Amino acid sequence: MKPPAAPAHRDPHRWIVFTVIGLIYFFVYFHRVSTSVIVSDLLAAFDTTATALGLMSSMYFYIYAFNQPMVGYLADRIGPRRVIAWWSVTAAIGCFIFGLAPTIGWASVGRAMIGFGVGGVYVPTVKALSQWFRQKEFATMVGLLMAVGNFGAVVATTPLAWAAGRWGWRPTFFLIGGISLALALLMLFATRDAPEPQEPVDGHADKPGPGLLASIGIVLAAPQFWLVAVTFFGFYGTAVTLQGLWATPFLMAVLDIERMLASKLNMLIPIGVIIGAPFFGWLPDRLALDKSRVLTAITAVYSLCWLAILPVFDWLELRGFAVILLLIGLMIGGFISVIWGIIRETTPTERLGLTSGLLNPAPFLGVAAFQVLTGSIIDRAGQAGQRVPLSGFTTAFGVCLAAVLACLVLSFFIRSQPTPKKSI
Repeated sequence: MKPPAAPAHRDPHRWIVFTVIGLIYFFVYFHRVSTSVIVSDLLAAFDTTATALGLMSSMYFYIYAFNQPMVGYLADRIGPRRVIAWWSVTAAIGCFIFGLAPTIGWASVGRAMIGFGVGGVYVPTVKALSQWFRQKEFATMVGLLMAVGNFGAVVATTPLAWAAGRWGWRPTFFLIGGISLALALLMLFATRDAPEPQEPVDGHADKPGPGLLASIGIVLAAPQFWLVAVTFFGFYGTAVTLQGLWATPFLMAVLDIERMLASKLNMLIPIGVIIGAPFFGWLPDRLALDKSRVLTAITAVYSLCWLAILPVFDWLELRGFAVILLLIGLMIGGFISVIWGIIRETTPTERLGLTSGLLNPAPFLGVAAFQVLTGSIIDRAGQAGQRVPLSGFTTAFGVCLAAVLACLVLSFFIRSQPTPKKSI
């Protein structure tokens, strides 16, 4: 008789799986912000408008969000390894098309393929981490993954600008495509999925599971799902709207500083995420804290940060803003780690991929909604030379603060499984 396989959480292969996935996930965040530093190159190469360029860049987010339920379902059915590998091949092909694009239309096709490809990484990774690591390790591993991803976002700023200036943006994307293809093949041939449990769970091995539509119905019928989704929508939507759109022009206006210094201050947010994500992933399990209470505390501090930067108070100076922006990054990282830890604790493993796939569009839809809403508010304030007047930011940030306070209220109703106390 064949001896039972060792539990996945004791198999050293899990670290190979995590390392390869982490390298792939680095490029998920890299692509998310990569076009921002080569805007002038793209405008010159395609002789196009800013509107067309914005539409091309946004293809990443639309296709990414559309992709999530499907990859979640497939991660449950065929395993995360195949989904991550083949979707990464698609992202690599998208890089090659983007680098070869003769027109803005072809660049949009390449960008869409990149968005589709990298959209098949995170949700299957959640499934893989739930299989290879123990439940009490899960939030910590998500935090480490977030740190790697945000490092990719940092590399997509000054280092990418340097590479595009030295070699050109087209060869740079050829190189990125080649690396992505190599990592996809590494995922496919050098890793494996976690072994399935050998024994039936609770004696129900022969009982067929619900079909896809029934499973979707079960997920969507749970009040916890909607509490998490709406909280994710508001928290992440306001966070990325600040970091990715308004932080730099806001700092220029409120501190009367140049763009370069303002952008350096803005980099404190992803630096904070890199620190906060693994720390808050580790802390609740290390101290046996209730994750739902940690989530509420994080959301409360995040709300205070928005209150502090509202221009109506006008009391922060440069160092004060630096502290607040770093603190915002810490809270963003902590929020992501803790909320995914709660999802892992309250979701059956066999539906974790599908649940994650249905949930993951919420934060991206939140980004789209808050960027449009705040942009409309700020447009009404007009321009003060090359800068947006503070009155526009006051109203827009007030709306964001209201949304964050609503998230704080909702966080009181999100439940997690109590972490057992360690025996002494």
